[in-house]
Amino acid sequence: MARSNLAPSRKAPGPRQRPADKAAGRQRNLAGPPAVEPPETLTEQAYRIIEEQIVTLRLAPGEVLSEQMLSATYRIGRTPVREALQRLAREGLITILPRKGILVSDINPRSQLLVLEVRRELERLLSRAGAERASAEQRADMLDIARGMDQAATANDDIAFMRLDRDFNRLMVEAAHNDYAARSMKLLQGLSRRFWYMHYREAADLPLCARLHANQARAIAKGDAEAAARGSDKLMDYVESFTRATVSV
Repeated sequence: MARSNLAPSRKAPGPRQRPADKAAGRQRNLAGPPAVEPPETLTEQAYRIIEEQIVTLRLAPGEVLSEQMLSATYRIGRTPVREALQRLAREGLITILPRKGILVSDINPRSQLLVLEVRRELERLLSRAGAERASAEQRADMLDIARGMDQAATANDDIAFMRLDRDFNRLMVEAAHNDYAARSMKLLQGLSRRFWYMHYREAADLPLCARLHANQARAIAKGDAEAAARGSDKLMDYVESFTRATVSV
């Protein structure tokens, strides 16, 4: 399969940016000084970098990893790397084999359909709750993501889409203010994003999927819970049909 030219980062990136900066690289005119988020911890940084490398298949299914190799490659200490790997193991993206190593987990379309059964219900709940409970800043960030998704659709930009999708998932979970649903959803997102990246070139319509995300994000931003739920269902309908199509690809 053709791979993206996304190369592993050789130095730790700077502090975490808001979704607006990631989505479109532009600033909004806000009254008063902008809110400042706490800097990204080394563990968060290690998780974000390694998760992206796994999701985008730079670290391939079946590949054997080690804390030492990852620490040297991304120039992050072994303790943050170890903590990031523990989170990735909980999310099913890797398997830690005591005294043997760390294995990037395999991808299976039939298992992914089971993931989607759960994700459909959780995403509808989170979309509806986010539309009702999101802060003004979160709604503004949702609109930024929607605009970024529109741009990714126009450019057919897979890496921009993947990063926006990650930001959208995180923001949707935060805006819903439901810790129980959030914990469950976080276990599914990386698996879904990796499955998409592995198969989208053969079986998916990236511009359509990006527009479906944009529509869902706008509904949440506008506070329309019913439209947000419908947008979630439409996206899940598409993702399920895409997943079923991969079985015959």
